[in-house]
Amino acid sequence: MHPADLLARTSSGPDLELRYGPGPDQVADLRLPAAHQQPAGGAPLVIFLHGGFWRAAYDRRHTGPLAAALASAGFAVCTPEYRRTGQPAGGWPGTFDDVAAAVDVLPEAAVQAGGAAIDGSCVVLAGHSAGGQLALWAASRARLPAGSAWFAAQQRAHAVVSLAGVCDLAECFRLDLGDGAAVELLGGSPAQFPERYAATDPMALLPAGVPVRLVHGVADDRVPSQLSRSYAQRARAAGDDASCDLVAGCGHFELIDPSSAAWPSVLAAFRSATGGAA
Repeated sequence: MHPADLLARTSSGPDLELRYGPGPDQVADLRLPAAHQQPAGGAPLVIFLHGGFWRAAYDRRHTGPLAAALASAGFAVCTPEYRRTGQPAGGWPGTFDDVAAAVDVLPEAAVQAGGAAIDGSCVVLAGHSAGGQLALWAASRARLPAGSAWFAAQQRAHAVVSLAGVCDLAECFRLDLGDGAAVELLGGSPAQFPERYAATDPMALLPAGVPVRLVHGVADDRVPSQLSRSYAQRARAAGDDASCDLVAGCGHFELIDPSSAAWPSVLAAFRSATGGAA
């Protein structure tokens, strides 16, 4: 699939727009399942972080079809925007400031806005590509030093779903994924900024402490599936409940396309993450 095909696709608009801070990019779209699609006790809440190698050229709008499809499947879906490289303070540290704030603020804001339609006790952090890295990182913030501005002693997530995630930032640098995307994100190499990689690389912050469901296309030519496979192996070795579904014949973008043959695998990952609540 060519990315332009997906990026040009339209979807129904969000039900609500939420804010998690005063900045222009500190906003999020909220989609709710229709009344007849809501599980008893409210829908699990998915905080879905978009990809695009953390760059300003990509924003949350391209996740509209995925978010609408998950809402139709019985999930409440919140898709935050965040500062990206190419914007003031994007990358280090603004991208991580925004994601930490979004994860801290949006669950309560979504429940206040959606009322009984949302089960605030079941929050899944999720993302695609670079968004997968951010979701895994956000779920692992308890592993950061207590003095870190991003440290969170209380686990905010019930589970994590990573779709074609950049699960290993050091490997992202070594393989030069996205033509230098890791360098743009963190300002340099692991040798130049080891403390930045240590604070943001999901592979360095195991165990995450929550169930992790990874889905990756074997034919992905942008983010190798080995990253998800290796993350799952190391997470299990560290004591996490982690699984990796490698989808044959699937590329990078099919995982966020509800019309693709890979979509049942994606939906299964979300249902596994919530224990079948939706």
